[in-house]
Amino acid sequence: MTGIALLSALTAKMRWTQQRQGLLAQNVANADTPNYRGLEVKPFSFGDTLDNLPLDPGRSLADDPMAMPIPVNNPAVADSHQQLSFEVTPEGNGVTLEDEMMKVTANQLQYQTATSLYSKSLGLIKIALGQ
Repeated sequence: MTGIALLSALTAKMRWTQQRQGLLAQNVANADTPNYRGLEVKPFSFGDTLDNLPLDPGRSLADDPMAMPIPVNNPAVADSHQQLSFEVTPEGNGVTLEDEMMKVTANQLQYQTATSLYSKSLGLIKIALGQ
């Protein structure tokens, strides 16, 4: 199933949300650490992910308009960076627990959406194959 660009993009999204969940957990764990600034991942873009999927060298989209891109591997999609925070404690900590918990909830919903779409896509492929 790795030859289908949509499934590869959904897999990349799930990996991105997993990495983001780890950084958000780290932010929460360090909420009382002096001079700690929260980390955040680069925003995920399905368009960029699909554009960056490498094609199998034996195929060309220019040659075959019906061809689907075949990803050779899934690129790493997330880079961490310090998040900008407007609220800083006297100890210099820039993590707000309420904001981090809202991000955790939003991240969880994004993961559930991606897994649901992935599962439904596999179901449609099974129906199309008559299984």
